[in-house]
Amino acid sequence: MKIIDQKGRLFGLINIVDLMVLLAVVLAVGAIGVKLFAAPIKEATSPNVKMTTVFRIRGASEYLQEEITRNPLDGKILVAGNDFLPAKITGVEVTNYETQVMTADGLIVDAVDPTKKDYLITVESEIPKDTPTPKIGNQEVRAGRTFILKTQDFEMNTHIQSVIIHDGDN
Repeated sequence: MKIIDQKGRLFGLINIVDLMVLLAVVLAVGAIGVKLFAAPIKEATSPNVKMTTVFRIRGASEYLQEEITRNPLDGKILVAGNDFLPAKITGVEVTNYETQVMTADGLIVDAVDPTKKDYLITVESEIPKDTPTPKIGNQEVRAGRTFILKTQDFEMNTHIQSVIIHDGDN
């Protein structure tokens, strides 16, 4: 049996030109898939370090306070889509919600709201040590940004108050 027959087919099965076109298409699709879905090599080979992020829920209403009291957040794992993330809530602190009000004589002063509260939620996660864009799930983590904090049974828009990326020794 010849490798290429009189009709130009490889092993009598497929035309050599068709095979080359098929291989080119498979390679192109594979390259696009790797580019879209594979982690950058730097992140894939870099050791992980701990990241501590503090999120703030500003001015939580009474019903939200009751829900957090009834169903505490401390110890819960964060969720993105249909996956649990390597990120855990390690602390929840309640503070007064301060707002600015105008006094009768026209001065603007800070005042404590009698019903609303702020929540400071500490989350510990792991990120690649050398990443330029720290993330929890698919959301970038930087102080000042908004972040959707989601667990299996809680979801809230928050603000990132602080981010600490620990070195590999901690």
